Amino acid sequence: MKFVLDASVALSWLLGDAKAADRKLAQSVLDALKHPAALAVVPVTWGLEVANVLARGEAKAVLTEAQSEAFLEMLAAAPIEADDATYSQSLADTLHLARRYRLSAYDASYLELALRAGLPLATLDEALAGAARKAGVRPFRAG
Repeated sequence: MKFVLDASVALSWLLGDAKAADRKLAQSVLDALKHPAALAVVPVTWGLEVANVLARGEAKAVLTEAQSEAFLEMLAAAPIEADDATYSQSLADTLHLARRYRLSAYDASYLELALRAGLPLATLDEALAGAARKAGVRPFRAG
C-alpha cells in the first residue's frame, strides 16, 4: 500500500494527544507501515515539520531529547520516502491549491502530492481532509 503521510499522523504516534478516532486512524497507519509492500510518501518539507514540532516540544518541556531521538529512530526505520518534485510544484500547483482551499502552503503540498501521484492521504488535519475530499483525493483506509 502506497499513500501520502501527513505529519499530523506521524506526530500523533509520539504525542498521543489526539482524539480517540484520530488515535485509531494513526494506529492503523502505523500498522500498515509494517507491511512489506507499504510506502508512505511525504513532501520534501515533511522533515522540517516534524523537526519543528520536536524542537518546540523540547523547548516547552513536553518532550525530552531522548524521546525525540527514539521517535526519530523509529521514523528512520519506517518506509517513508520524500517526494523530489515538491519544490518544483510549490510555486505553481501547490500555491493554486492553497489559494483555492484556503490551506497553508505546507498543507497544500500534501494535497498536491496526493493529487499528482493518485494516492490516498492519511491526515488528522480537518481542513486538509476537507480540502482533499473536495478535490477528489481518497482518504487513507487500512487494509
